[in-house]
Amino acid sequence: MTAMVKAEGVHKSFGPVEVLKGIDLEVRSGEVFCLIGPSGSGKSTFLRCINHLEKINAGRLYVDGELVGYRQKGDKLYELKDSEVALKRRDIGMVFQRFNLFPHMTAVENVMEAPVQVKGVSKSQARQRALELLDRVGLADKAGSYPSQLSGGQQQRVAIARALAMDPKLMLFDEPTSALDPELVGDVLDVMRDLAESGMTMIVVTHEMGFAREVGDSLVFMDGGVVVESGHPREVLTNPQHERTKSFLSKVL
Repeated sequence: MTAMVKAEGVHKSFGPVEVLKGIDLEVRSGEVFCLIGPSGSGKSTFLRCINHLEKINAGRLYVDGELVGYRQKGDKLYELKDSEVALKRRDIGMVFQRFNLFPHMTAVENVMEAPVQVKGVSKSQARQRALELLDRVGLADKAGSYPSQLSGGQQQRVAIARALAMDPKLMLFDEPTSALDPELVGDVLDVMRDLAESGMTMIVVTHEMGFAREVGDSLVFMDGGVVVESGHPREVLTNPQHERTKSFLSKVL
């Protein structure tokens, strides 16, 4: 299997605070890759580096064989222009904790927006595809609703449909259920499960250990900006090798 994402010695600092201290990992194409760990361990920052929402300070990050944010000439790295970064970012869908939907647009308009504005897809074509995607996430009947008329779980499913509308080759989920009421979590996880079964490459920062165990192909436990332990989710969750992993899991399982 080819690597969809490859991190080599990735470092990221915010001022004097080093948040990522040399991350090495590989996500294969078609894999569901789960990142777990305490708050402040660097999981979300790493996710944001993958689509260059944050610039790394050292190391290399590749998506589908191409350097993220830079071009290499000889042994020198040159930063890409914003327009070039934006072009590459089109291939990466991202779903945040907060849904970030446009409040003045209906569900279907939210899903249509990027294909029309960024890819130049015709409105009628974009609308048809948006309706198909809303149906896929179980919201065909909410196409004309505004975000304020939807529950948190429904808004998050619209956000997933919106990310899918760009036909990404990689989906990043940053704790997509953490802002939701417990009874709404299941619907969002069902959509993610369906996506996984369709073969989408997914990196999921999550506190949902059941999802990681059932759906994940690989799991990484991060703490203090480093990868502490990694392996198959069932292995790591039932038989952690590292004391720090054991301590963390004893509090969340």
